[in-house]
Amino acid sequence: MGITLRDVAARADVSVATASRALQKPAMVSTATRERVQQAVDELGYSPNRSARTLITGRTGVLGVVVPDLLNPFYPALLKGAQERARHHGVQLLLADAEETPEGELPLVRTLAPQVDGILLCSPRMGAKELDAAARLTRIALVNRTHTYLEAVAPNALSGVRGALRHLRSLEHRRIGVVGGPARSWSEGRRRRTIARAADELDVEVVDVGHFAPTVEGGRAAAESVLVLELGAVLVYNDVMAIGLLAALRESGFRVPQDISIVGWDDIEFAAVTDPPLSTIRVPRREMGAAAIDALVEDPAAHQDGLTWRFESAFVARGSTGRARRAGD
Repeated sequence: MGITLRDVAARADVSVATASRALQKPAMVSTATRERVQQAVDELGYSPNRSARTLITGRTGVLGVVVPDLLNPFYPALLKGAQERARHHGVQLLLADAEETPEGELPLVRTLAPQVDGILLCSPRMGAKELDAAARLTRIALVNRTHTYLEAVAPNALSGVRGALRHLRSLEHRRIGVVGGPARSWSEGRRRRTIARAADELDVEVVDVGHFAPTVEGGRAAAESVLVLELGAVLVYNDVMAIGLLAALRESGFRVPQDISIVGWDDIEFAAVTDPPLSTIRVPRREMGAAAIDALVEDPAAHQDGLTWRFESAFVARGSTGRARRAGD
């Protein structure tokens, strides 16, 4: 016979009802009780009978999470934060990979919807019409994108972009390239507008390098355009692309940052250990993942700040940015 909730209650020295509340409605019990029950769950290896719960409550105790690409290092920290908060709420996560195909996202939602209580869409590429269709199937929350009526968690890019452009301007860069990601990406459009606004404020010229895949190979593919445009500094759509660009430039005999300065985006774990370490715009991914789960499971009426939860970005200066080359250098 398997471990039951009664076993968990006995181990935690609480009633079965209290153990149930600690797992299903953690806000109704004290932090000490909740932690004691969770410790008992971990020690005993307790797994609730999800089928029985679904029959009794109409809820599965499972949330779906759809990401564009599991190989993208942006997502592990975000998913870690989501998993921690899901555990706090007493629910489990079911993960799906859309493989960077916008057309694949809505079919995944259709497949997951009957099995879950709601779905978190991470950086969804689908259009407004498809998002509306998804929202008719189950409760939806978004991360790294905003919407008119869906709950969402998104970074405030302006603070990080301003910091990056101020830094480059202080290093005498006045002409800065933008290596973009997928043209259909919501983040791409929002960042372009934010960069243009900050560039106007700081009196720097922004040069469009083009749109590329959000991968190492996409960054490598951008190197030729960066060199043709004779750019001394570039902002790159994400750190993964920036790492690919850095490698391609070095293979072509160019030095970073002596010849070209590079700024990435996200501050993934690898950014600090590249050669040179990558300057980047930091996004609080773990905190965003946790907040996105809250947005998905909590009562929207309890949120005082509206449908979109904003998290500040911040520029992090490292070794991939340096002073602009002068004529004759």
